[in-house]
Amino acid sequence: MDKKVCIYAMTHKRFDESHIDLYKPLFVGAHGKEDTYGYIRDDSGDNISHKNCYYSELTGLYWVYKNVTDMDIVGCCHYRRYLIDEDENILSKEQIIGYLKDYDCITSKCLDLNYTYYYGFSENHKPYYLDETRKVIQDIYPDYLADYDKLVNDKHTYFGNILICEKTLFDEYAKWLFDILFTLEDRIVIEEENSYHRRIFGFISEFLWFLWVKHNKLAAKELKVGIVGEKIEIKAVRARLREYFAAGDVDGAKTYFLEAKKARPDMMMEASDITGELHICMQAIAIAGLEREMGLDDIISTIRDYDKIIDYLVRLNNKVIEGQEADIKDDYSFVAIEVARRMYIQ
Repeated sequence: MDKKVCIYAMTHKRFDESHIDLYKPLFVGAHGKEDTYGYIRDDSGDNISHKNCYYSELTGLYWVYKNVTDMDIVGCCHYRRYLIDEDENILSKEQIIGYLKDYDCITSKCLDLNYTYYYGFSENHKPYYLDETRKVIQDIYPDYLADYDKLVNDKHTYFGNILICEKTLFDEYAKWLFDILFTLEDRIVIEEENSYHRRIFGFISEFLWFLWVKHNKLAAKELKVGIVGEKIEIKAVRARLREYFAAGDVDGAKTYFLEAKKARPDMMMEASDITGELHICMQAIAIAGLEREMGLDDIISTIRDYDKIIDYLVRLNNKVIEGQEADIKDDYSFVAIEVARRMYIQ
């Protein structure tokens, strides 16, 4: 029997879906919105669409859990992020069915962190939320507690709530997940300064998916996440930095960059900074500031062209990585070379 498969691409905006026949756009946070471009809406049927500001893409995951009854295999991805095969192609129906003959689920590659999950979460969010999550698990799913304590203090997690599996398994996971999150919602107060940090249940659920897979000893096929297109917010940050660089305004660029990073801590992640240019901009600002402190001509004020600054530093970084610093000592300040060395070698 041919299995029915549908992967739901969570979105909050219109996008080019022409390349994803197997993938249906699901507009999340549709509650109160009139124009959702003809996409499936997460405010139909049994839904929590009105909670989208706290749950992010999970309002779509909940919709699939409660309303999809005619599919054998379902999954969730993002309008820009898809699981891809070894040739970097978006998964086909045949590939998905084939993988699920040998694996229980398909998901993103496990992230190898440089710090414990608890530490990383606490650097960007209030640890209070994780502490309360632990209490909820202790109360309603105590058999998961030992694994929670082990994994939250380990250095791994999954990313993005991107997963594919049989619908029956999907429903088991979703029931467990929302039992925890709805209980947690009743126990905490979310008072965050911006929309990014208010999506607390979305962030916690990434780790909970990892916990559920590991606790239940599921065989997970872990694949790379391919990025299609770029976030409009990241383009806007680059456009503003381009203006600061053109004006030779190092201090203005630094202030703006730090404010943008505070508002969107995810902007430096690989899935957001897909060109790597924001990392280069950060490097340029750091070098320019140090060069000024030492009375040198700084690269931003001297060059003043965004694209040339990027190219200039890419060449520097490549030479440093290749161990060919002697070839460029006359082209770059010792400050620039040292910063590149610290970023890419040490």
